[in-house]
Amino acid sequence: MTRQARCPFDPPPAGIAAQQAAPLLRVELADGSTPWLATRYAEQRALLSDPRMSADITRPGYPIPGGGEGAGSAFSFILMDDPEHARLRRMVTAPFMVKRVEAMRPAVQEIVDGLLDDMLVTDAPVDLVEAFALPMPSLVICRLLGVPYSDHDLFQSNSKILINRETSANEKRQAVGALVDYLHGLLRLKAEEPGEDVFSDLARRVEANELSSDDAAMMGVLLLVAGHETTANMIALGTLALLEHPHQLQRLRENNDPALVTSAVEELLRYLTIVHDGRKRVALEDIEVAGHLIRAGEGVIMATDLGNRDPQVFPEPNTLDLRRDARHHIAFGFGVHQCLGQPLARMELQVAYTTLFRRIPELKLAVPLDEVPFKHDGSVYGVYELPVTW
Repeated sequence: MTRQARCPFDPPPAGIAAQQAAPLLRVELADGSTPWLATRYAEQRALLSDPRMSADITRPGYPIPGGGEGAGSAFSFILMDDPEHARLRRMVTAPFMVKRVEAMRPAVQEIVDGLLDDMLVTDAPVDLVEAFALPMPSLVICRLLGVPYSDHDLFQSNSKILINRETSANEKRQAVGALVDYLHGLLRLKAEEPGEDVFSDLARRVEANELSSDDAAMMGVLLLVAGHETTANMIALGTLALLEHPHQLQRLRENNDPALVTSAVEELLRYLTIVHDGRKRVALEDIEVAGHLIRAGEGVIMATDLGNRDPQVFPEPNTLDLRRDARHHIAFGFGVHQCLGQPLARMELQVAYTTLFRRIPELKLAVPLDEVPFKHDGSVYGVYELPVTW
């Protein structure tokens, strides 16, 4: 569905029209298949938490052209069902728990300040994506996982291929292969010289026969790609949204209340909802939802960007309001597959937005909004560049 150029932060008009028409309706994919589209918040939460809905990309009827071809295997346990999903996920849960993440806040603050120090001695205009939004979460996830940041060109370039909807299945397979080969090598190094990081723990599990080397490498691809791409896009797109809503930005600049900062991040997550291919499932049994019968083997796409703009749940949903209580949004999904890294993402965004606008209060766009290149071709929405000045 195509967005309106003059409303780059809003869901596509066709999606809004679909939401107004019905909570579930049929859509057609490029391969001619006709899965269901869930357009409203209540039905999306109900389906995402229903154990009769499978996340297994290899099942017939899963709503993606070509089934599991291309990048599917790169995303490890998020495209599996329990009990295997739960077994693998538990192996990497601890580093992303709230207390562990909060202990990282000073280190994240140091990374943010260092990047802004470098940016402020550069002549404006500056591309905020290249100077700040992309390196910041990349540095953080590298530290957490135990990946040398010096290798960032390799994982960033291949990540871009994986989340671009216009690259071929073969190109995505090659990108997955490059990342898997790299991570196999890293696991071998961690087995020889372990540290206190996620990949060292995965290497120990491989040696203990709790995990195959292939599964460990695939888990690594998931954590590495998801750990920097989504947050990088949220930093840049959220910054742009705030610059385009100066009254909301003024609230954030003038108030150091941690509660407002927390609220602002949740509202930006709701308002922008950068995962734009929806959450996909296939029914294992017949399921009745909102008066519609989803039959076993039929696919369902949960358009969470539409769910987070549902007026029955969020009054005036197309208004960015940093004081809104948006904590119940579904930008991170819902149910057993909700985003593992959400505590880390929240903390990074809180540090990034507040520090950026505190240290550069005169920050502004260096080009008109219609010259900003948006990622309309990506499964994760954002901007390719964000020229700013001060």
